[in-house]
Amino acid sequence: MNAKIVDGKALAAKLKSSYSAQIEDLKARGVEPKLAVLMVGDDPASEVYAGQKKKNCEKLGIAFEMDRLSASSTEEQVLAALQTLNDDPTVTAIMVEMPLPKGLDNNKVQAAICPEKDIDGANPVNLGLLASGLPCMRACTPSAAIALAEEAGVDFKGKKVVVLGRSVTVGKPAALIALEKHATVTVCHSRTVDLAGETRQADVLIAAIGKPKFVTADMVKPGAVVIDVGINSTPDGLVGDCDTEALMSVASAITPVPGGVGPVTNAKLIGNIVEAASRRG
Repeated sequence: MNAKIVDGKALAAKLKSSYSAQIEDLKARGVEPKLAVLMVGDDPASEVYAGQKKKNCEKLGIAFEMDRLSASSTEEQVLAALQTLNDDPTVTAIMVEMPLPKGLDNNKVQAAICPEKDIDGANPVNLGLLASGLPCMRACTPSAAIALAEEAGVDFKGKKVVVLGRSVTVGKPAALIALEKHATVTVCHSRTVDLAGETRQADVLIAAIGKPKFVTADMVKPGAVVIDVGINSTPDGLVGDCDTEALMSVASAITPVPGGVGPVTNAKLIGNIVEAASRRG
C-alpha cells in the first residue's frame, strides 16, 4: 500500500475560491467583512501569523485591522481593548493572537470576545454550542482536519474515529465535529491505557499532541486515513506528530506537514470571517 498524500494547499485554494464569491455577494448587499486582530506583546511567531492573516484578507478584499498592546499590559487593559472591538459595528470578526504574555489568563481573554465575532471558536459559548449541536463559530484547525478527511473520501457516518489529544483548541472540538457527523469517537490522551491498541482501531486517526513523529506504523490500522495536525520544529525541519514516511506503507491517505492542515486552517479562518459577516448582514 502506498498512501495518498492529501494536498491541503489544493483544498485551501478551492475553499478560498468559494469564499471569494460569498464576499462579493456580501459587499453587493452593503456588508463589509472586517477582521480585527489583537496582538499583546511582540512574539515573533505571532507576528508571522498575523502577517499571514493580513495577506490572506487583503487578497480576498476583507478589511484588516491590527491592534497592539505592550507585553506589560494588564488583564484589564486587554479586556477593555476587546470590549472596544466588540462594540465597534465596523468590526465583524475578532481574533487574539496566542500565546499571551505571562500573567494573562487565556481563558478569560478568549471568553471576552463577542461569540458572534469569535472566528476561532475559542469563546466557551461557542464550544458549548458546538457540544449541543447548535450553530456556532467553530475552531478553524479541527474544522480543517475534518475537511481534509472528507477530501480523502471519508464518510464519517459509522466510522471509528480516534482523536489523539484532548486540547480545547483542537482535540475536543475535532471529536465533537466527528460526533456530529455520526462517527464513533474515542479521545486518547496522556493517561490512556494501551494507546496503540486504541489508535489501531481507527478508520480515521487525528493526531494533535505536539510530539514529533510520535505516531508510528505499528499504531495505525492498515487502510486508515491519518490527519496530522502537529507541527513541530526539529533540527531536520518541520515535522508532524506522525512518522509520515513509515505510515506511507500502512495508511490509505495522510496529510503532509507542512502543506496539510495548515493551509486549510487559514482557509477556514476566512470562511469564519465570511460567516460572521453574513450573520450581521
